[in-house]
Amino acid sequence: MEHSAPLSSEQLLSQQPLKIDIVSDVVCPWCIIGYRQLAEALEQTNTAYDIQWHPFELNANMPAEGQNLREHIIEKYGSSAQESNDSRIRMTAAGAEVDFEFHFTDDTRIHNTFNLHQLLHWADQQGRMHDLKEALFSAHFTNNRNISDGKVLADIAAEIGLDRTEALAVLKDQRFAKDVRAAELHSQQQGIQSVPAVIFNNRYLISGAQGVENYMSILKQLADMPD
Repeated sequence: MEHSAPLSSEQLLSQQPLKIDIVSDVVCPWCIIGYRQLAEALEQTNTAYDIQWHPFELNANMPAEGQNLREHIIEKYGSSAQESNDSRIRMTAAGAEVDFEFHFTDDTRIHNTFNLHQLLHWADQQGRMHDLKEALFSAHFTNNRNISDGKVLADIAAEIGLDRTEALAVLKDQRFAKDVRAAELHSQQQGIQSVPAVIFNNRYLISGAQGVENYMSILKQLADMPD
């Protein structure tokens, strides 16, 4: 479900909301940083907008129990322990600039997110995808909760007012598995291979966390373009 900025009656009459599609994964730190940067730019430019989130799995082959994050980064990217520490420092500072807390520890884990994306798809049908997405980012990066655990995912859904029993049922019967796979395939067919990927008005693709100032520049350029 689209998440919209509050608008005055005059704005509603005069301004066409900017359509924004964001392809992301909850275990991607730059996805929440990039979103918060974009949100700040949207506020500062007084841009009307509609946001829709789309699934992406950074580690589709990750086992259900996940893996220690530091070990994963070293294996996947060949990073040293020092490079991993430096990266965490940069991400923590970037998060603080947009009022998001990262609490990395030696036990921080990376998770398989396929079930999580199914739960987001279910929440979308109730107009709560955006709320659940932000709650999951915080659960993972700020509170180090085990988002590989279906019961934990159901708890998080219940904490934002969704039905916990139904959330568990969604995860158990995998009723939205095909929908999530189809959405992931669509993004792949559009050439999206990394996240965050932000598409404006179905036409302009911006990759990576761009920073508030760059997002503001992009929004102003889009505002000046003819429909």
